Amino acid sequence: MERAGAFQFKGEVTLVGPELKVGDQAPAFTAVGNDLSTVDSRSFAGKVRIISSVPSLDTGVCDTQTRKFNEAAAGLGEDAVVLTISADLPFAQKRWCGSAGVDRVITLSDYRDHAFSKAYGTYIKEWALCSRAVFVVDRNDRIVHVEYVPAAGQEPNYDAALEAARAAL
Repeated sequence: MERAGAFQFKGEVTLVGPELKVGDQAPAFTAVGNDLSTVDSRSFAGKVRIISSVPSLDTGVCDTQTRKFNEAAAGLGEDAVVLTISADLPFAQKRWCGSAGVDRVITLSDYRDHAFSKAYGTYIKEWALCSRAVFVVDRNDRIVHVEYVPAAGQEPNYDAALEAARAAL
């Protein structure tokens, strides 16, 4: 499934994958951890998940988005987890987290097979990157909040995502 013109990144680009909606079952996926391990999304079962998809941590808005969710993660407690997913290499993600002091968000790389971005409809066909989006998944693996941000330079609605996560706790 392709959605032409669904995202602005140096012009209109095509997103590949389904456009998920509130109430949908959250697709399972694997990604690469900062230690090069394969991380299965099912390992977070039973927790409320904020999944923050960004094009690259080394850009201004992605940096801001990840830092804001890192700050908010502390107030969500042990029953919630915040994941930031990009196609950045795991080495770059680890370096960025260290220099940014990000220690509550789990960064995962989608570089290997783009399993996350293709399952969640954030794969940018022209650039092999993730688009900007935020998903909140409840303890029963149902999506309770979804925001496909229309442009790379635009921040998501943090408050709406955090309200959905708190309500799911």
